Amino acid sequence: MTTTADSPAVATRPRPAVADPAPRPPVLDVVVPVHNEQDDLVPSVERLHAHLTASLPYSFRITVADNASTDGTLDLARDLARRLPGVTVVHLAEKGRGRALHRVWSRSDAEVLAYMDVDLSTDLAALLPLVAPLVSGHSDLAIGSRLARGSRVVRGPKREVISRCYNLLLRTTLATRFTDAQCGFKAIRADRARELLPLVEDTGWFFDTELLVLAERSGLRIHEVPVDWVDDPDSRVDIVATAAADLRGIARLARAMASGRLPVTALPAYAGPDVPRGLTTQLVRFAAVGVASTLAYLTLYLVLRGPLGAQGANFAALILTAVANTAVNRRVTFGVRGATDRFRHQLQGLVVFAVGLALTAGSLALLHSAAPDPQRWVEVTVLVAANVTATLVRFLLLRSWVFPRGAAAAPIPAQAGPDQRTTR
Repeated sequence: MTTTADSPAVATRPRPAVADPAPRPPVLDVVVPVHNEQDDLVPSVERLHAHLTASLPYSFRITVADNASTDGTLDLARDLARRLPGVTVVHLAEKGRGRALHRVWSRSDAEVLAYMDVDLSTDLAALLPLVAPLVSGHSDLAIGSRLARGSRVVRGPKREVISRCYNLLLRTTLATRFTDAQCGFKAIRADRARELLPLVEDTGWFFDTELLVLAERSGLRIHEVPVDWVDDPDSRVDIVATAAADLRGIARLARAMASGRLPVTALPAYAGPDVPRGLTTQLVRFAAVGVASTLAYLTLYLVLRGPLGAQGANFAALILTAVANTAVNRRVTFGVRGATDRFRHQLQGLVVFAVGLALTAGSLALLHSAAPDPQRWVEVTVLVAANVTATLVRFLLLRSWVFPRGAAAAPIPAQAGPDQRTTR
């Protein structure tokens, strides 16, 4: 690790001149991970530094974490460190946002650790509300949320759908409660980071999602801040590769949770009233979940229809909504709680999904054989009819095979202490 000075610089707000025997660690350390960002680095860090100097009532440090850049990013970062008090540079020989955050956060002497993306898509006015609850001790970890009430977001429909589907997938497969795992605007108390960082395996984009899941499963208090966020049109994030890595990370955590290998204390089990087991109540709950799933399916299908074609969009939309549908029906409709058999239920749910895929794909194939280029409304109407049929079949299979009577898990005694609650 290289820095611009033997002792990290700290920026402070103006104060009367007094004798200070030794430099004090900053209250806040803001990490900006970068890889080949020579065009955005200087204006972004200068803007961030000016905002912190003018608006933050705490001492701070800005750490530019260079991830193996091959352009002029590292030289520009070092020049910033020479010009701006409180700016330091860390250089890593390997890429990976998670690797950079792990390196800097694990060695920082600040009380509160934060990070933000170099494009500064998130309005900096949200930074003080993000870190203040951590400085006061009210919360352990804070995240900016583009999906919380009060946020204002400017981005295209493709990224909006992907973001909402990803967070829905997290809530249904990993039982998370936070609303936005991907926003590049987060902070954590240093003492909590020291407890969690050794448990985080991912070194890339899934790093902060994994950190959030571990924090929540540990019963830490997570504070969410609605943010104003504007999409960077020049973002070079590989959406396909990132999505694949995220799905692998979700699967790894789901297996660890299902097998009991997740190295943290589990949150207390859901303590609400039992879900009634009557057929009528199950049908009503299943119908409500089905309506939501169908709307999500049609939205995904219409978004993906252009790039993937009819059959590809149908498959992608079905599998994404099938995972969420199984998880929600597991808890809401059939009253099954806890991690026991969760993985098996999802596998059985995928078999049920295959039945739905056969019905909808077969309907599309018949339609296209009769009318090679049907109007979009005709295509959607056929899919809705096929999905209604598939929904009835799905309910029968879920009730008789996946979640038969008696499958509801018994309540699990709470393992966390009375003060281990997750708050938003």
